[in-house]
Amino acid sequence: MSTNLEPINWDVLIQGGGPVGLACAAWCLQQLPTLKLVLVDRNPSSDEALDNGEKRSDTRGIALSHGSKLLLETIHAWPTNCPEIHRVHVSQAGRFGRAIMTREELHQDALGHIARYRDIHLALRQALRKLQPSSPHFSWVHSNENPDLASQIELAKSACIVHAEGGLFNQQEWIEAGRSYDQTALVGLVEVDKPQAHQAWERFTTEGPLALLPSHAGERFLNLVWCSTPSTAQHRLELNEPDFLAALQHQFGSRLGQFISVRERRIYELGLNYRKEVAIGNAVWIGNAAQTLHPVAGQGLNLGLRDAYLLAEKLAWFFSRPAPLDSANSLNSVLQDYARTRNADRKTTIGITDFLARVFTSHFFPVVFTRGLALSALQWLPPLKTSLARQMMFGRR
Repeated sequence: MSTNLEPINWDVLIQGGGPVGLACAAWCLQQLPTLKLVLVDRNPSSDEALDNGEKRSDTRGIALSHGSKLLLETIHAWPTNCPEIHRVHVSQAGRFGRAIMTREELHQDALGHIARYRDIHLALRQALRKLQPSSPHFSWVHSNENPDLASQIELAKSACIVHAEGGLFNQQEWIEAGRSYDQTALVGLVEVDKPQAHQAWERFTTEGPLALLPSHAGERFLNLVWCSTPSTAQHRLELNEPDFLAALQHQFGSRLGQFISVRERRIYELGLNYRKEVAIGNAVWIGNAAQTLHPVAGQGLNLGLRDAYLLAEKLAWFFSRPAPLDSANSLNSVLQDYARTRNADRKTTIGITDFLARVFTSHFFPVVFTRGLALSALQWLPPLKTSLARQMMFGRR
């Protein structure tokens, strides 16, 4: 990886080497290979090292929308093992109301895809490496391996600073707006004896959503996301395998036959953080650094990728022009334009996710009854269902 400090007057400094930061760097360089760009990455330079020690790869199943697939394919960063979702079944445990969405209704090849976080991360690292030989002013610095160099770069002059180091909800030091849902997600990989290919399930229980999604491991295995109170999640994490599977069977039912095994159980605290202003001066925030969402609708990374793509377009256009007399104010105008352009998609996606996370955990009978009606209406009003599905697939445009 290049660690050249020249030129020190960077056009763009990206802080964060997760999927959103990597994608933003790749789209910037794809559109403007001569961009003076530096990426400061906390991850090790070796892909193999991501599977060792404290930086062990994250094997969670992440939902990728069809829109994200189209974006990632532009930089050849689509992971190789991403099972498709052709059908989504949404229901309430012990209550009336359900909705079913299919790819045929939307005239799409797939409603979405599921990939391991590590596979998305690695695909983007490899895509960025392929752009390096044709990007003479690009430096990729791994701060854990070169802390002094990373510090020098962060202190050097940069026209634009992109904050893409978001992290998980409970790891974030910034809290500007949002809420804790007093929920924890237990994730893992479960095996069933009567699988249904390309089917995703979202079942709302009294404590939170329970999702079962296709997996890289084959048809018999499903990614589990089981949301509940923190104490319940911790209890389920500590259960032996037979007792855990019995509890899951009780909550989900027998639509997939019997649950046979579970592995890779982990828990994550859930909440909503979002910045009211994502562009201030020459700084801009994208992905989880701008908003961290509940996983109920699987929109977090998809929203972040849309952030990264549009920002890269704006920056590539700005830095491809002859330098204006007042470049600082001109860049500020570009970043403010970026923020305005992203506003509708951010607000809509945050609003839908926050609404679902709260309304489907309420025990208040009128709310329980109304959400059953809402699911039924979604099923029997195709234009409403299509509108919601397209928002999940492509965002607000």
